[in-house]
Amino acid sequence: MECILEVIRTLPMGSCLSSDGWSSGRNPSSPASPASGARRQGGGIRRRRPSPEEEELDGIWERMCRNGATSAASLFTQQGKKGTNQDAMIVWENFGDRSDTIFCGVFDGHGPNGHMVARKVRDILPLNLCANLQLNAGNHDLKENNINIMNSEAIPSTIPQEDPRPPNGCDEKDRHSKFFKALKVSFLKTFRIVDKELRLHPEIDCFLSGTTAVTLVKQGEDLVIGNVGDSRAVLGTRDENNCLIAVQLTTDLKPSLPREAERIRRHRGRVFALKNEPEVARVWLPNMNSPGLAMARAFGDFCLKDFGLISVPEVSYRRVTAKDEFIVLATDGVWDVLSNKDVVSIVASAPTRSSSACSLVESAARAWKLKYPTSKTDDCAVVCLFLNLDKPNSTVYRKDDQLNSIEVVSFYQSNGKHA
Repeated sequence: MECILEVIRTLPMGSCLSSDGWSSGRNPSSPASPASGARRQGGGIRRRRPSPEEEELDGIWERMCRNGATSAASLFTQQGKKGTNQDAMIVWENFGDRSDTIFCGVFDGHGPNGHMVARKVRDILPLNLCANLQLNAGNHDLKENNINIMNSEAIPSTIPQEDPRPPNGCDEKDRHSKFFKALKVSFLKTFRIVDKELRLHPEIDCFLSGTTAVTLVKQGEDLVIGNVGDSRAVLGTRDENNCLIAVQLTTDLKPSLPREAERIRRHRGRVFALKNEPEVARVWLPNMNSPGLAMARAFGDFCLKDFGLISVPEVSYRRVTAKDEFIVLATDGVWDVLSNKDVVSIVASAPTRSSSACSLVESAARAWKLKYPTSKTDDCAVVCLFLNLDKPNSTVYRKDDQLNSIEVVSFYQSNGKHA
């Protein structure tokens, strides 16, 4: 990790997220810039961290991984009733030293050391991603890299067929395609490197522990999402009637998906549900009823990596439009009890943007008690990223926005692909 930090310190990071050499640098008037007057809320108290590398990360002003808010995002996590909070989250503004770029992620750990795995991935994934983006930015021919990496697993991707803005001196479709290609290669490399680092980590035993990860990089109006596991990203956007609707941006990568189950069985892993929970498909070792993992892709869990479990992310692209208002990243402690429609409604009706993540977690906790009164509440972690920062909160989230008419739309289905 120290060598990655050294790369971040020494490389000129201005163009690290760009495949075509876009101009960059800090913009004092940017909402994500410290000079704009944006303030953290709830992040002032800092606990001592044992690792010097973690302490150094904790000192980065634009990086936030505790309950609070900035002008662009709201974060909140809450421990459930099952023990240590194994969820983690992060928002990193001015990512790669670009004022128009932000990195967000949530991570849901599981197993004896799940809390350590989730936090370690939270810390090292964005660093590795930034380093890989810097390397790819200088590589003008990504074709060979694409072939070598993408052969590891077929990954659906989504590139918009039309761009609402007219070309500005260049082929917009080609530029977006190159941007997504560079980001996709970097995501794939990064997830592979992070999983390898976990395997070799001297202090965290990941044999029976792992984590999900749903992450995004937003640069200007370009959005790329990388996902493993069953955490989820959902977009709140306006339809043609100006009604707020929920669009699911990721697929829950569970063993119940036919393509995931087929891969696991092809590698001698077993997929079946227990009698007392027939709706939950799990992954098992070939000759042992263990560990019963309820997801088909994850970091860690190396006991299953030879039997069909992978850490290869699904990577997708979306062009943000004026109708897109916010994105919610959350762990399954939220999605197990609230629908996409519920989540968008709760975030939209929160008193303030800064309180939106907290409002959602509190709503999920109440829903757990109603839906599963005899079960222990799960941990919850939420990141709400707001896209229309120029609009006042009262304009974006009006009480009369017909929230009862919210519809759930699959991102893949809406683009002609199946989740």
